Amino acid sequence: FYGIAAPASDQFQTPLGIINVDRESIDDILPLQQVYELDVAHEAEHSLEVQLPFLQQTLGDFQLVPLVVGQTSAEEVAEVLGLLWGGPETLIVISSDLSHYLDYDAAKSIDAETSRSIESLDAAQIGDDQACGRIPLKGLLIEARRRGMQVETIDLRNSGDTAGPRDHVVGYGAYVFN
Repeated sequence: FYGIAAPASDQFQTPLGIINVDRESIDDILPLQQVYELDVAHEAEHSLEVQLPFLQQTLGDFQLVPLVVGQTSAEEVAEVLGLLWGGPETLIVISSDLSHYLDYDAAKSIDAETSRSIESLDAAQIGDDQACGRIPLKGLLIEARRRGMQVETIDLRNSGDTAGPRDHVVGYGAYVFN
């Protein structure tokens, strides 16, 4: 789909309870040409269902602005993030795998390159094969650079480091932006 999909629903539910959608914030971004309500975009997206219980355990009570990024530009993502970004009460989570289905050594090399680009807030250096969620990731890097932020790498691994074989791995990284 084109653009950035927001849900029409008012709540998301996990086994840990209900999370209210921040309708006021969604209303703030709906006037942008790249944002619209599209529930079907959320139906097949699995990353949020993994993250929400973790956020419920960590944050307790919070409101959610769940967005799925389709065909759009990193600049359009950055524009949305800029409107949503509040103060220290705002947590922005971007979810993306890094490299996909390379052998262990090739993945480590490419993911290290991607990680250096993330750490230096250099969106232009992240190529199509470096992250499946590269557009939202690049949008975050653009907005973080505008805000003069710093990035700290928490961990960089791939599935070969944990439970999988090493001939076809998927890369993962965790970063904090301050």
